[in-house]
Amino acid sequence: MTNYNHWFIRARLKTRQLLLLVALAEEGNIHRAAQVLNMTQPAASKLLKDLEDVLEVPLFDRLPRGMRPTWYGETMIRHARVALASLNQAHDELTALKAGRFGQVGVGAITAPGLTLMPPAVAMVKREQPDLRVSLEIETSAVLIERLEQGKLDILVARLFAEHDKSQLRYEALAEEPVCALVRPGHPLLGVSGLTLRDVVGAGWIVPPAGSVLRHRFELMFQEEGLVPPNNIIESSALLFITRMLQQSDMVAVLATDVARYYAAHGIVSLLPLDMPCHMDAFGIITRTDRLPSPAAKVMMKALKTASLSVYGRKLEMD
Repeated sequence: MTNYNHWFIRARLKTRQLLLLVALAEEGNIHRAAQVLNMTQPAASKLLKDLEDVLEVPLFDRLPRGMRPTWYGETMIRHARVALASLNQAHDELTALKAGRFGQVGVGAITAPGLTLMPPAVAMVKREQPDLRVSLEIETSAVLIERLEQGKLDILVARLFAEHDKSQLRYEALAEEPVCALVRPGHPLLGVSGLTLRDVVGAGWIVPPAGSVLRHRFELMFQEEGLVPPNNIIESSALLFITRMLQQSDMVAVLATDVARYYAAHGIVSLLPLDMPCHMDAFGIITRTDRLPSPAAKVMMKALKTASLSVYGRKLEMD
């Protein structure tokens, strides 16, 4: 039997207290936070004090010029964002149902599966449920995981790294991500037989930004061959820029093989016959374990798992 004797019921927690926590985190000042919520500063101060009294911990440090969350405050702010996002999602689902739509689902993906897995999965969903609203974001894993934690996305196809808090995340591996070197069609290097890293170290390269995992492994790849990594470089992960730059120059780019093959199939670039052992870590489907999936999210999850069999040859367990 469900326990309804939750602490927040006993504490008479108000939605406005959750809104105030988030506003204070964003504004850093109780006067501005009160203005955002259309309440007086004394009313905002009382709401915050009541919550701190109930929790028996300080949520914010009062500074000469503003307020800063304590560790307790950071925790409550994170959960307040999730709770408010969930309430917004509930309203959106109800609105969609009243309008005769099945619902909505937010999916995030890194570039390669965004190109290979998401189109067939989304097409499958739209065939089964034409009125289900699907939103898709293509971003880095770090950005996507933050949006998943904030309740802005339901499902990710991304990577989990050591720094990510995995306590409330479920991960199902899909595939590894090999990378390759690509150039413009007709590039002089395409005519070189038995191409090695030594042949391309002096070329101009378009590489991922410094600090990224792939950039680190790219440089390490040359160092392991006793070569100094290329220093004639452009740093960018913007695909439109990369492909256009390749078309207009003799530069070489490093990119996920699935993405490169897509552009090569359209005659925009050519893949160099060069072994690139700096592959990326595996990616997979990531969901939250502390939140029940909506009906729309269940439909999308089923489509992703079905599509993954044909795209990656990997059969995942169906819920």
